[in-house]
Parts: sequence; C-alpha cells; structure tokens
Amino acid sequence: MNDLQIRQDVLDELEFDPRIDAANIGVSVDDGIVTLSGHVKNYADKLAAETAAQRVKGVRAIAEEIEVRLPAQKKRADDEIAARALDIIAWDTALPEGAIEVKVQKGWVTLSGEVRWHFQRMAAQNAVQKLSGVSGVINLLTIRPQPTAADVKGKIEQALRRRAESELDGIEIDVADKTVVLKGGVRTWSEKALAEQAAWSVPGVSVVDSHLQII
Repeated sequence: MNDLQIRQDVLDELEFDPRIDAANIGVSVDDGIVTLSGHVKNYADKLAAETAAQRVKGVRAIAEEIEVRLPAQKKRADDEIAARALDIIAWDTALPEGAIEVKVQKGWVTLSGEVRWHFQRMAAQNAVQKLSGVSGVINLLTIRPQPTAADVKGKIEQALRRRAESELDGIEIDVADKTVVLKGGVRTWSEKALAEQAAWSVPGVSVVDSHLQII
C-alpha cells in the first residue's frame, strides 16, 4: 500500500470517528510513518486521533504533533483540575486508595506513586485525561514488583496461545529482572497490543519493553 492511499485512509478514518473534530488535523505519510499535526480542542480528541490512525492498515508508526488548544470557556485553574483529578481517582474502586499523587502545571497532569498492576496505572491515566482543562497527562506511576515463583516467559506464551486468533510465532520474549522485552514482527496493531497486554498481565512484571514491528 502506497503512502498516498494510507494518507487518504487516515483522513477518512478521522472523519468517520464521531468523537473527533478533524477540521484542524493535518496528515502526512512517509514510508508508512504517519505524522499528525494541527490542533484540537481537548486532550481526549488528541488521543482519539492517534487511536484512529493506528486502526488504518499499512500504518507502521505514528509521529504525533497535535497541539491542544482549549477554548476559553473550557480552561480551568490548575488547583481545580488537581481537585477533580483526585476526586475521580478516589471514586474508581479499581485504584488503591491514597497511592496516587497528582500534580498539575499549566494544564498538564502528572501522576506519580506506586500501584500493583499495569491496568491500574492505565486506569488512573484514563480517569483524568478526559477532564475539562487537561492539556496532557504524564504518567509516572510505577508498578510494585510482586514476588512470584512462576515462569514469567511461560505465562506470557500461555496467554498468547489462549488469546491469539492465529499463531504469533514471530514474537521473541526475553525476561530479565522483572523486565520483559518483546521483539519480532506481527501483522497488525491488534496483535502487537495483544502481546504487550499479555506481558503486562503477568504478576511480577514491572517493565515491558516492546520492539515489535508491524510487518
């Protein structure tokens, strides 16, 4: 698939997604690498645009240069954003109470602290990124290593066999000091996400370093 077709498909996908106002989003493609530029009205639209581009066949990587320009009526003081972020995190029963710290500077929310699982790390990020006034989220939450005698690599391979619709023989898994390194090639973004999710789901994994390529 050539770059012109990929560009058109990305533009069409952006227009197709009802969550995105694509009027001010620019798209360029070079050798399958998509660059998104322009501006949107909130951080959620920025994330939605990136996700939409990932869905398009032939996209190998994304360079995301979209700027968040909040309308005047949507701007919030940093202390107001911080208070709302703390409230929404406290309301989420999946998140450990009192474990997550919030800092807000010029609309950018920084999350820090320690959680047990990767899904909690992402749940905290997802909880705050849609708040009015947020320009971006920096997720510094770390995962507390959990002692386990299980074979981490074996558990990941078992998870892939259970979940994959086809064999993912092109994936190489290396495990060292609670860090999982994924290498090799997969056919789609969904296969890449499946492998990464499987690695994050194993108890004791603190870091997943993914070098998987779409081929």
